[in-house]
Amino acid sequence: VQLQASGGGLVQPGGSLRLSCAASGSIFSINAMGWYRQAPGKQRELVAAISSGGSTNYADSVKGRFTISRDNAKNTVYLQMNSPKPEDTAVYYCNANIISHHGGVLQAPGDYWGQGTQVTVSS
Repeated sequence: VQLQASGGGLVQPGGSLRLSCAASGSIFSINAMGWYRQAPGKQRELVAAISSGGSTNYADSVKGRFTISRDNAKNTVYLQMNSPKPEDTAVYYCNANIISHHGGVLQAPGDYWGQGTQVTVSS
C-alpha cells in the first residue's frame, strides 16, 4: 500500500491551494484519512481528518479556512486550503488507516503515510 501526495507549492497569503493524496495497492477498505503538517523546529500536528462516513475535524488554527474531503471511489483525500497564512508554511503529510489484503487474507488495519509535500505561504 502506498500514499502519493501532490499539490504543494508556493502560494500567496489569501490565495488557495489544493492538496491531493491517493492511496494505491492491495486495499480492502480505508478508515479515517487525514492531513498532518510539520514546520521547521516544530512537532508534527494534525491539520484535519475525515472518517469513512465523512465526519470531519479540524485544528482550531485552520477552521473556516481549510476543508478536507475524500473520494472513496478513487481512494483519495483532499485538502482545500483557502486564505492560507504564512504560519501555514510546512511540509504536509497525508495519513490513512487502511485494511489491506494479501493472498485473499485481510490484514489488521495499519497506518500509512504519504511522502510529504511542501507548502510555502509567502508574498
